[in-house]
Amino acid sequence: MILAILQARMGSTRLPGKVMLPLLGEPMLFRQIERIARASRIDKLVVATTTDADDDILAGECARRRIAVYRGSASDVLDRFVRAAEAFRPRAVVRLTGDCPLIDWRMIDLVVETYLKGGVQYASNIDPPTYPDGLDVEIVDYAALRIADAEALLPSQREHVTTFIREHKSRFPAANVSAEVDLSAHRWTVDEAADFALVRDIYENLYPRNASFETADILEYLRAHPELTRLNRHIVRNAGLRQSEAADGILVS
Repeated sequence: MILAILQARMGSTRLPGKVMLPLLGEPMLFRQIERIARASRIDKLVVATTTDADDDILAGECARRRIAVYRGSASDVLDRFVRAAEAFRPRAVVRLTGDCPLIDWRMIDLVVETYLKGGVQYASNIDPPTYPDGLDVEIVDYAALRIADAEALLPSQREHVTTFIREHKSRFPAANVSAEVDLSAHRWTVDEAADFALVRDIYENLYPRNASFETADILEYLRAHPELTRLNRHIVRNAGLRQSEAADGILVS
C-alpha cells in the first residue's frame, strides 16, 4: 500500500487558519485534496492534524466529508506521521503538506513511480528543488520512517519528518525528480496573505474553465500576467526549516 499523509493544522503563525480559507467557496485544504484524489498511485489518504483544540474544526470537517483523519503531536510531526500510518502498515508513505492547493497529481504519480522502480528508500522532487515551491512531493519507506522516529533527536528532524532521512543518504538511498527547466523561483505554497492572494487569483481564473487545470496551465497564465509573480516574490523558501535548524544549534550548544 502507498499511503499519502497530508499534514495540516489551523495554528499557522503567519496566516492562522489558512487551510480553511475559501477558494471558490471551498476550504483550501479540500481544494488540495480534490487535486490529490486524481493521483493514480495513491491507495489511501489520511489527514494528520494535531490534538490542539484549534484543530477540532478541521478534524470535524474531515469526518463530515468521510476523509480519514489522525490527531497527534503539534510539534513532533515525525511522531504524528508514524502514528498516523501504524493502522495501515503501508509499504511507503507519501508526505504532503496542507499549504499546497496547487499540488500536481501527475507529479505525485511521477515521484511514486520513481520510488517504485526500486533501489531507493526515499524519493522526492525537492533535493534539490527544481519545481515551484508548492509542488513538493516526498515518498519514504515506512520502515525507514520508523527508524527515523526512533533515532532523530533534533528539532528540525522531528518537525520536518524527512530531514533525518535526507541527512543520512548512505543509510537511506534516495532519488530525485528534476525539471528540465528550473522552476524553483516560482512560489505557489501558502504561508502568508500574499501567497493566498496569488493562489486565489489562479483558482478564480483557471478553475471555472477547467477544474483539472495543470502546472502547464498555471505557468501559461503567469506568463500572461507576470505582475502576479511579484505578489509573494519577497518571501523566503523553507523559512520554517531555517527556524528549526536554528533551534538545533541552541540544543547542540
